[in-house]
Amino acid sequence: MAPKILVLGGVGFVGRNFVSYVIENDLADYVRVADKVLPATAYLSERCKKVFEDSRVDFKQANLASAASVERIFTLESGEFDYVFNCAAETKYGQSEEVYEEKVYLLSVTVAKEAAKRNVKCFVEMSTAQVYESDKKPSTEASKLKPWTLLAKYKLRAEEELRTIPGLNYVVVRPSIIYGPGDQLGITPRLIMGAVYKNLKEEMKLLWSKDLRIHTVHVYDVSRALWFIAATKEENGGRSGPVKVKEVYNLCDKNDTDQGKVNEFIKKIFGIETGFQGTAINLYAKLNLEAVTEDVNDTHLQPWSDLCKAGGILNTPLTPYLDKELLKEHPFAVDGSKIESEGFVYEVPQMTLDGLKNVISEFVDIGIWPPNTML
Repeated sequence: MAPKILVLGGVGFVGRNFVSYVIENDLADYVRVADKVLPATAYLSERCKKVFEDSRVDFKQANLASAASVERIFTLESGEFDYVFNCAAETKYGQSEEVYEEKVYLLSVTVAKEAAKRNVKCFVEMSTAQVYESDKKPSTEASKLKPWTLLAKYKLRAEEELRTIPGLNYVVVRPSIIYGPGDQLGITPRLIMGAVYKNLKEEMKLLWSKDLRIHTVHVYDVSRALWFIAATKEENGGRSGPVKVKEVYNLCDKNDTDQGKVNEFIKKIFGIETGFQGTAINLYAKLNLEAVTEDVNDTHLQPWSDLCKAGGILNTPLTPYLDKELLKEHPFAVDGSKIESEGFVYEVPQMTLDGLKNVISEFVDIGIWPPNTML
């Protein structure tokens, strides 16, 4: 009999792709999806809509920071969930510490305590590789922990608290920048900027240099990895035994993604020139990041709004906005090879032109990206 699973934050970017992977590959008999956002308002693709209409998928709206709500979500008519996947958290940057305290730290701790109480076989916590010290050298699971975004600070606090919960059988996943169908905050803001500069008929010049690493992993491989680390080999996962001690796995593809590589794709997608600012502007940006961030966003936000209106798009969650935390010169390099030593294989090891075009095409089909922006 296939397992019963609970996916927290299952309507979000990673969650919807993971649920789709599980259903399309017949990996579970029952998938409960819990999220504060209703699927009908989440800009789902046709593929994801079909998945959420599957009889095996049971959606429940819930505030996952509430202990009473979480207890209800974890309760089945008979038995317990085999696996729980926590993809729920505030994912936007530039929020207050209070927001991250509630929607990252407290949320993770609340759902983890419930999983421990019910002796769930494996609880998977989705963290981030931003918990490592920013370095040109790829971070392994043993690298120094020094979060460089507020979101990562509270993810790490949650990880540390999970370690103290008695009886919690858990695995932590620390991905690099996740991209792919449905991505709004990873690579997509750069794609939007490409569309803006095509419309403005100007060169797209970014801060810092082409060599600044911004390592990536495709959401399809993230979805596969979540199942691999939780489920047994008999269930088409990768486990040969139960979770006994805390396990941590980074996720990162083989693309060694940097700003230059992404710019080359943008150049081909939109037919624009791309480049990087000179030493003087980069130095000014380091000293005046707040003002530069405001200028950068002012340059992109109104033209994107105008482009959407011209394309008949009246409402879209997509934005080129970049928070100053992400505009800082932070190399983001991740070593995702540990999970490979367990037998996992990245099926999307390289970023491709078609892969990025598919992200845009899906947004066009949903009606949240203006048509005819690509070459």
